Amino acid sequence: MKRRAFIRRAGGGAVGATLLAGCTSGDGSTNGSGSNGSATGGSGTTTGNTTATVGSANGGGTLTVATYASFTGEDTAGAWLKSAFEERHSNATVEFQVPENGVNQFVQRAQQGAPIDADLYVGLNTSDLVRVRRQLDSPLFRSSGNVDGTDALKQTLDVDPRGRAIPYDTGYITLVYDGTKVDGPKNFDALTTSQYANKLITENAQQSDPGQAFLLWTILAKGEDGYLDYWRDLLDNGVRVLSDWEPAYQAFTDGEAPMVVSYSTDQVYYHDSKAQLRRHQVGFLDGEGYANPEAMATFADASNPTLAREFMSFVLTDRAQSEIAVRNVQFPAVKGVSPGEEFEKYAKEPPNPVTMSYDELAGSVGGWVEDWSRLVAST
Repeated sequence: MKRRAFIRRAGGGAVGATLLAGCTSGDGSTNGSGSNGSATGGSGTTTGNTTATVGSANGGGTLTVATYASFTGEDTAGAWLKSAFEERHSNATVEFQVPENGVNQFVQRAQQGAPIDADLYVGLNTSDLVRVRRQLDSPLFRSSGNVDGTDALKQTLDVDPRGRAIPYDTGYITLVYDGTKVDGPKNFDALTTSQYANKLITENAQQSDPGQAFLLWTILAKGEDGYLDYWRDLLDNGVRVLSDWEPAYQAFTDGEAPMVVSYSTDQVYYHDSKAQLRRHQVGFLDGEGYANPEAMATFADASNPTLAREFMSFVLTDRAQSEIAVRNVQFPAVKGVSPGEEFEKYAKEPPNPVTMSYDELAGSVGGWVEDWSRLVAST
């Protein structure tokens, strides 16, 4: 998980915080997804893939899984899945592919008529699916088919009414605040009052998954006709918009502001002392948090769709769901899975989770983000 790696190294080191200074080119994409604060570049040039891990095979074939970088590598959810899946399926090999441009790389390849060269994509969100559908005439992903475990998925995480993408975990976007410096705001309106002037940092909705999730949350709260007025008030009240989750969180930990848009699992990292817990309080505005599930889908021209389906079924097993939750610090997508006592104590689930469906985003999210970026750029 990108967030885990960042927090491990951020014990005082500086990460450059890039203040958003006008960005109006967006199509609403967060460009590539990958959970937990990742922004993965624009929809411009495509760079090559990086083979992160390669295993051994006995005849079941090779499954090529495209994903984001922090899903692979030592101690990650991807590394555990690869090892455990290959142990269970002795004839199978899992290879990870990490396109620098995220799912955009495969959109571009499809537009160019180039081979996709991957079976499965892990790390999609609902906005990605909407954007892919808008940019391509032919489907990039196929129907998931009969994947074991889908009947136990949490109903609130239904990311794809077309049956292509299957959620495997979810985060909840919330406010994280320093309880030694500020009282937690109770609702969205409070953020525009003088009590919280110059106290909130958020992320660029064009580049950042949590930034776009927060924008969508405000649209749910204030309506399509009211969200820009709300953001105008937020900007007038001194909200800072930084490029991505990492610089935003670094600025928060450096004390530049006492509130940041982040994740409701923040205290999983910061529970070793009461002082740390006080500085990392989770605030649910109006009792809500915005669900931002991650999903996986099989490419339409996958060379090994059967193995892809078996892998997805394995991902939804209780054992895998628990490991993914702990290693990604995200909530399981399957009902009834317990990631362990520590996770359950410190990961906070909002009383009223909210999110936007595929159909709500289709035809709208690009315009919302573009209008938002114009407003931010003009302020």
